[in-house]
Amino acid sequence: MTAHPFLNRIADAELVAPYGEVRRVGPGRLEATGPDATVGDLCRVGTAGLLAEVAAVDREGLILVPVEDAAAPRIGARVELARNGGLVGVGDGYGGRAIDALGRPIDGGDPVRPTARVALRGTPPPPLDRVAPVDILTTGIRAIDGLLTLGEGQRIGIFAASGVGKTSLIEQLIAQASTTRHILCLVGERGREVEGFWRTLTERADVDRCTLVAATSDDSAVMRARAVSVALCLGEYWRDRGEHVLLVVDSVTRLAMALREIGLAAGEPPTVRAYTPNVFAALPRIVERCGGVRGGGAITAVMTVLSETDEVDDPIVETMKALLDGHIVLSRTLAERGHFPAIDIPRSVSRMASRLMAPDHAAAAANAAAQLGVYEEARVMIQSGIYQAGASGEIDAAIAGRDALTGFLRQRRDEHVPLSETRDRLSALRGMVRHG
Repeated sequence: MTAHPFLNRIADAELVAPYGEVRRVGPGRLEATGPDATVGDLCRVGTAGLLAEVAAVDREGLILVPVEDAAAPRIGARVELARNGGLVGVGDGYGGRAIDALGRPIDGGDPVRPTARVALRGTPPPPLDRVAPVDILTTGIRAIDGLLTLGEGQRIGIFAASGVGKTSLIEQLIAQASTTRHILCLVGERGREVEGFWRTLTERADVDRCTLVAATSDDSAVMRARAVSVALCLGEYWRDRGEHVLLVVDSVTRLAMALREIGLAAGEPPTVRAYTPNVFAALPRIVERCGGVRGGGAITAVMTVLSETDEVDDPIVETMKALLDGHIVLSRTLAERGHFPAIDIPRSVSRMASRLMAPDHAAAAANAAAQLGVYEEARVMIQSGIYQAGASGEIDAAIAGRDALTGFLRQRRDEHVPLSETRDRLSALRGMVRHG
């Protein structure tokens, strides 16, 4: 016999909210006896409703990391599971808005009404449903479109130290990339930079297709880490509806630092450079949530990585280079010469370029890259006057084409160059060297 609907509703009703109590308060962490929760859930603590994220679970209870800066609760304070704490709102209502890592508006507008709520952790698509890029993503930047051609759904890293034009390059990519949605996720950024990026986005004619997700440097580690997950959930929502999304995350290094803070608070052991295991578990999942999917759209991801030196023992740099579909390295030497964008072509690579370029384009790009590589190898001899003309045909060709190639790679920050023009000019450079 089928139970009456009222009986089913009574059976499903939660008549008593499960809760626990704070049993220990420490720097940056709380320990509680409950409630029943899992890692990543949000809880409310005490009468003030302090938000805290579950960082670890064991037989004795929960380890919580506060989400917001507030007075620490007292021992015995009530801990309850926050409603929809493991979910994030998504929908077209987030277009044209600036929000924080909890989905709250920071642009002065009304709260956003989500179309749906999805799990914050997301679900990476099955391996065989992840498709390789087949269409070129045009950026309007000659150095990228010509020599480091990107595809729709590619995951690319921008590796740079501070003060080499990373922010300007990101702004140009967002302004010129041929995508239907733009999501900018700022992690641990200065408030002034967040305001500047938002002002740039609001000047666009299609601002309603742009979304800013920000957690500033003074936000908690939980807010900084959640910002990326919220941005990914929004990107996945639009990708599943067939749209092409450009997701810019600035920066993965500050995300890793936030995850490290959470990991240390949860009692995880520090490893190389004091990074905890949760960092290296999270980064591959973040990367694999991006890309193109069969029968849907694509998320083209541009992730910046702070790289102060060329040391190979930086675990975040090496991990991201292994995970991504290519990397763009910015050079301080070029930046100091006023060369923008300061892309170090010989040290940069796009793993999808050879599949996307037409044969003539690929030959011209290989020729230009070879010239740059030969000149860099011989730079000391050339600049010191040791090298004598005629000693090497390759070096002579690199010297002869140096000025023209440098002029091709230089570009104003507000200059948008069509792909066809980039290809034609690159082919012309190859012809100059061949007949020079």
